[in-house]
Amino acid sequence: MTMSHQSRVLDRSEPAGKSAAADRPLVILVDDDDDFRQALHELMLSVGLEAIGFASTRDLLKAELPDRPGCFVCDVRMPGVSGLDLQNQLAESGDIKPIIFLTAHGDIPMSVQAMKAGAVDFLTKPVRDQTLLDAVTAAIQRDIAQRAEARLVKQHVERFAMLTPRERQVLRDVALGRLNKQIAFDLGISEVTVKLHRGNAMKKMRASSVGDLIRAWEALPVTLREGRLPAARSES
Repeated sequence: MTMSHQSRVLDRSEPAGKSAAADRPLVILVDDDDDFRQALHELMLSVGLEAIGFASTRDLLKAELPDRPGCFVCDVRMPGVSGLDLQNQLAESGDIKPIIFLTAHGDIPMSVQAMKAGAVDFLTKPVRDQTLLDAVTAAIQRDIAQRAEARLVKQHVERFAMLTPRERQVLRDVALGRLNKQIAFDLGISEVTVKLHRGNAMKKMRASSVGDLIRAWEALPVTLREGRLPAARSES
């Protein structure tokens, strides 16, 4: 990988993307080798990708990063917190943004550990430009898909919170494949009332069919589906 000295690069001293749209991808580079990190910047900029760089995981963890799709490109072995430790800390904090690891000293157990923890790729320096760009493209696409899925789940959770306790019971039983008469018997209500609750649940969950309703149920977090439910509005 070579670096052009004519192009101006971004680093942590220059916040990236202030005027960019919130959905424009941002590549976050973490490497203690200044020249290599700048070369990575140049490569990202050459294909129209915005990037921001950090010389250490400590600097990264102290920074306030914009909420945008993208990925991390991270050296494995750095002073202080290593790249693998960073991966664990990000996961524990709920940040599942994809990571691509670069290293000059990698080994098979290290790469297996990283991949099992969700890394997109584990590449050895020096790395071919196109190989890295392909990995970055795959990582960004993964993050875009993950963010879209998270937004959808959030919508379902918000709609689910609008259901009454009885509507939730009926929704759960419908999703489990139980018939109206079975649900009515278990809940001590009529089949007509079951259909009414199911219809209300469909409207509130914005489901156009029972199939949509079941898919919305399956998209809910396990904690909700297993019964640890947030406060619901009253039956009245």
